[in-house]
This record gives sequence, C-alpha cells and structure tokens, in this order.
Amino acid sequence: MESLLDAFLVSTGTVFLGEIGDKTMLLAVMLASRFRRPWTVILGIVIATLFNHALAGLLGAWLNDVIAPGLLPWIVGLSFIAVGLWALKPDRAEESEASRAGRSALWITTVSFFLAEIGDKTQIATTVLAIKFDALFAVVAGTTTGMLLADMPVVFLGAALASRLPLRTTRFAAAALFMVLGLSSIVFGRGLMGGA
Repeated sequence: MESLLDAFLVSTGTVFLGEIGDKTMLLAVMLASRFRRPWTVILGIVIATLFNHALAGLLGAWLNDVIAPGLLPWIVGLSFIAVGLWALKPDRAEESEASRAGRSALWITTVSFFLAEIGDKTQIATTVLAIKFDALFAVVAGTTTGMLLADMPVVFLGAALASRLPLRTTRFAAAALFMVLGLSSIVFGRGLMGGA
C-alpha cells in the first residue's frame, strides 16, 4: 500500500514540476481563451492525459523499438506545426456558432492535448515512472493529477482574461511559438538522433 502511495505522490510531483512552463500549459491557456469554457477544457485535458499517460505506461517501450529514432522528431515537429496553423484560424463571435463551438471544444481540447503530449517530457516521465514503480494505475492517476494541478489555474486565468486579451496578437504569438517548437523539434531532434 505504501508503494502505491509513493508511486502516486512521486508521479504527481514529477509531472506537476515538469508541466510548469511547458508547451501544454501554453496550449491550456490558448484553448481557454479560445473557447471560454474552462470546465470543458479541463475535461478535455483529463481525457487526453489519462489516455496518453496510460498508453505511455503500457506502450512506451514498444514504441521505442518500433519507431525509427529519426522519425520521432518529425512526428512531434509536424504535430506542433499543425497546432500552430490551427491557432491562426480566427474565432467567430456569431451566436449561431456558440452551440457548435461548445460541442467541438471538448473534441479539439482532447485531440490537441493528446497530440501535444506525444514525445513530451511528461509522457516520457510517465513511462519511466511506470517502469520504476510497476504500479500503472497509481502512476497514471498521479501524472494526471500533476497535470491538472499545473494546468487548472492557467485554464481559469486564460478564460477570465480572454475578453481583455488582444486576441489577434495572442493568436499569432501562440501560432508562432508552436511553429518554432515544431521546426526546432525537427531540426534539433534530427541532429541529436543523427538523422539526415
């Protein structure tokens, strides 16, 4: 029982600290500003994190054997660029789209967070923690809790500030940051892996 508690607490602390200032924290702010539905964004984060971290714990070792090391930077980099391009799409303020946006907010948050977590340090930490503790449920519960402890405050802050933020400037800044992350993942990731 003590080892399960240790697995949960260590996993929570590790991911909480790893998430501070991470790209997924920026994604949480962007999604909260875009949709202004903090509880929907948080639910999407929970779903994506549970699924992603469960897969990390179960399949991490297998993916390292199957995916060529030179391919992973491309997958991560192109995912960042795709999120950056999506960030360029302006919001529509029409009331007729409010219900559609409400339905798509959960889907977009879940998919975006899942993709952003691929190859992320918190996903890698989850894989290592699952191996270390051999307690998959406690590790995934802990890493998900750590993610929420880090991201929930910024989701509410982003939603609260959305009406005061210059949305066009914020949209372009977020898009630029994700594209830079994507390009640097491809360029530097390939260099580190010895890719050509």
